[in-house]
Amino acid sequence: MILTTPLIERLAEEGPVHVVATPANAGILANHPAVTSVILFDKRRADSGIGGMRRIARAIRATGATRAFLAQGSVRTAAVAWLAGVPHRIGFATSPGRVLYTRRVALDRSLHHAQRLWQLGSTPRASRDVGTETIPALRPSLFPSATDESHVRALLQEYDVGDREPLIALAPGSVWATKRWPSYDALAAQLVEAYGSTARIVVLGGSDDRELATSISSAVEAAHGPRVVNAAGRLSLLASAALLRRARVMVTNDSAPLHLASAMNTPTIAMFGPTIPAFGFGPLAERRRVVEEFSLACRPCDAHGPQRCPLGHWQCMRNISAERVVPLVREFVPSR
Repeated sequence: MILTTPLIERLAEEGPVHVVATPANAGILANHPAVTSVILFDKRRADSGIGGMRRIARAIRATGATRAFLAQGSVRTAAVAWLAGVPHRIGFATSPGRVLYTRRVALDRSLHHAQRLWQLGSTPRASRDVGTETIPALRPSLFPSATDESHVRALLQEYDVGDREPLIALAPGSVWATKRWPSYDALAAQLVEAYGSTARIVVLGGSDDRELATSISSAVEAAHGPRVVNAAGRLSLLASAALLRRARVMVTNDSAPLHLASAMNTPTIAMFGPTIPAFGFGPLAERRRVVEEFSLACRPCDAHGPQRCPLGHWQCMRNISAERVVPLVREFVPSR
């Protein structure tokens, strides 16, 4: 959803944009000036089955939409647009739902996914004729509210973080287990040693990342005292984006926080193990670094990152030491 915002902004230049979103993603579009409305599609619960699809189709029909841009690509979303009677249904030629599309756009795997999505808004001629359209460098956009900012201030005050105290953000979580770099605790400890009281570490993540974040903060506090702000499960996605706007740098896996940092233009250090940036999901912040283990012939091993290393060694992440990352952090946040 975050990477779809450049496409939404492009379409908003032509008229109202109504976005169909799941409960998990809908909040990310709050306050976005390019979004006219969000239609909530709870496809796993309230809107599961054909009855839910028909309800969403009626909501889409009520907007008067004549075009549906099917960024998600599933058969179900294509079927909803078809049920809604939207005459023009545009999506990627490789998508499972392509049989229900009226126009199929070639998926250029050499582009960042934000650029691929942006191309869905091309005119039929531009999408057909090579060289008729220049694809811009893109960065997603998010708009945290004053309430989101207040939640961030309250959290930082709870940890006695000063208004001007530099923040170094860490995002150790991922839905895919092999994407989780295992040395965030060592990195946090070394950063506390390097910066002392001149900077604070903030660990970001969702409620599923609380245990991981707590283990990082506990390991640091055992040796150095309370120098880590544990924000995992404490902030919404937009509030997390607001916090990242304050951070001097973000160290993250190939996961959702990477895209939050891109949207807020927060300097980013991205850890890639089983996946690679060439898949189209690398950082887009102006100042960014990617950390990879290039010596392994087995990577990339999966489009998403499997739950277990297929070869059992997981060296793509284990071989990346905290000592290798600390100098990159210092590029963005000079230490004492």
